[in-house]
Amino acid sequence: MYYANARLARAFQPLISFFEVVLRNQLHYAIAKHFGDVQWLINQKNGFMSAPSLTHIVKKTGKTRTNDFLKKEVEKSEKTLLGKRRNVTAGRVIAELNLGFWNSLYETHHYALLQGVPCTIFRGLPTGYGRKEINAIIQDIRIMRNRVSHNEPLCFDNRQFDLTYVKQMYVLISDFLTWINPNIIPTMAQEALDNVQAEITKTEGIINS
Repeated sequence: MYYANARLARAFQPLISFFEVVLRNQLHYAIAKHFGDVQWLINQKNGFMSAPSLTHIVKKTGKTRTNDFLKKEVEKSEKTLLGKRRNVTAGRVIAELNLGFWNSLYETHHYALLQGVPCTIFRGLPTGYGRKEINAIIQDIRIMRNRVSHNEPLCFDNRQFDLTYVKQMYVLISDFLTWINPNIIPTMAQEALDNVQAEITKTEGIINS
């Protein structure tokens, strides 16, 4: 079970990596176009990332709270780059930002400030899917990525094989990438970068033997 789990985790790595890179790059391109500024990540620290609507008073405590997550993440990335004695550019900041930053663009407040731009990266979003559904899917994939990274069980539960989760996540990630660009998954298969189905079949063979 452990070896099968490790093989499945290894098979998912390219798919998850492509998911993260494609998502962040497409969001960058769309938002850069929206602002007419390829350096928006740096310049919008004092723009929509600091919008007054991100500050509110908590009813229960009466305290003022500001959602400055995006701004702080960019500043943290800039600090990391400066610590490496590298010039701060939008491209380098993008490489430093984690998936949580891009996921946050689909949260209600940031999505509204960006006038719905984050959902324009999809060429073929199914009927009934919008900000809320995309946000939930990204969160599910983030959990999957963390499970893969920390060697947590993917294909077994209570010492019994169970491939339900990996099958569902493979479909979810594949569909998500296909909604952005239908050529991504076929190209990955052509380049032998998508081995998930093969590993699932191999594990099913172990179960049935």
